[in-house]
Amino acid sequence: MKYLTLIWANLKRKKLRTTLTIGSFVVALFLYGLLVAIRIAFSGGVDAAGVDRLNTINKVSLIMPLPFSYRDRLLQVPGVSGVTFATWFGGVYQDEKNFFPQFGVDSATWFEVYAEYKVAPDEKQAFLHDRQACLVGRSLAKRFGFKVGDRVPLRGTIWQGTWEFNVAGIYDGARADVDTSGLLFRWDYLEERRVWGKGTVGWYVVKLANPDDAVKVTRAIDERFANSPFETLTQTEKAFAASFAKQMGNVEFLVMVIGSVVFFTLLLVAGNTMAITVRERVGELAVLKTIGYPDLGILGLVLGEALLIAGQGGLIGLALVKAFTLRGDPTGGLLGAFALPWSSVATGFGLTLAVGAVAGALPAISAMRLRVVDALRRV
Repeated sequence: MKYLTLIWANLKRKKLRTTLTIGSFVVALFLYGLLVAIRIAFSGGVDAAGVDRLNTINKVSLIMPLPFSYRDRLLQVPGVSGVTFATWFGGVYQDEKNFFPQFGVDSATWFEVYAEYKVAPDEKQAFLHDRQACLVGRSLAKRFGFKVGDRVPLRGTIWQGTWEFNVAGIYDGARADVDTSGLLFRWDYLEERRVWGKGTVGWYVVKLANPDDAVKVTRAIDERFANSPFETLTQTEKAFAASFAKQMGNVEFLVMVIGSVVFFTLLLVAGNTMAITVRERVGELAVLKTIGYPDLGILGLVLGEALLIAGQGGLIGLALVKAFTLRGDPTGGLLGAFALPWSSVATGFGLTLAVGAVAGALPAISAMRLRVVDALRRV
């Protein structure tokens, strides 16, 4: 208790310096949390990818279609428990800058394979009974103010003309990292209206009976369609989602670089603060040693002060960024999933304490090794 009292008293002696040092930790940890949330937003599809799903695309390119007839042949592959499919639409809502993903999906099987998408039963039934129906994600609905019953016109870019959809429902994610920034509509409506590409789909999603059979099933699917006019490339959903994320650049690498620079700068700031603190208290430390405080006790005082400063700043910064992310996507729906997991909060706090410990280590060791005679000579 006496050590804690001394540490707390020392922190209050230079209030401005202590406040500014704590503030640097607050800013750094707020930035850390923001970067983590942005990384999750860009790679949320990768993190949320199902381990029991495979994606089958055209071997030539993702933009090349596959025949609709492949669906039944995929269901015949041993180890496959379900199959659904989707086609990228690429329409424009009002203006080109209003980008959001739109997929024509198999309405009968989509939610059987993607259980993490949640929609109310009555809205799901409305989707199944209206050929022009669509489902919009929660973040997309918030971005544009869509609500059930609205009619959404999209200008086709791949398939020309104006395509109108009735909003039958709004879907949510079972987890915070599930992307809800898209629009799902019925593939049979696309098939009915388009003038070219009939009888094809963009890609298939295969649900595995046993995730451990992923390699075997992947090989079996691609071998089944080898040497055909439409050869396939089957990969795990995580690899498929990662290929999309990489099109926007290596966001994770950028986050790591920026985060490393921030924490290194923070280390220099905190280390300099603690070094000045020890230098100013040389005489006091000598007196403490004179009256019986052990070397390890002096080490603990300085190190404890550094950890307390870092801990306070870290907690405030993480609390602020957590509260910020709980308000939802600040862009109004451009980011599919905007959240800061508690595991990342714990990691951030651990990094904060590590920086505090490293920053205080050298000044603390210097204080511990301080000789009373030398210290009093400087006074």
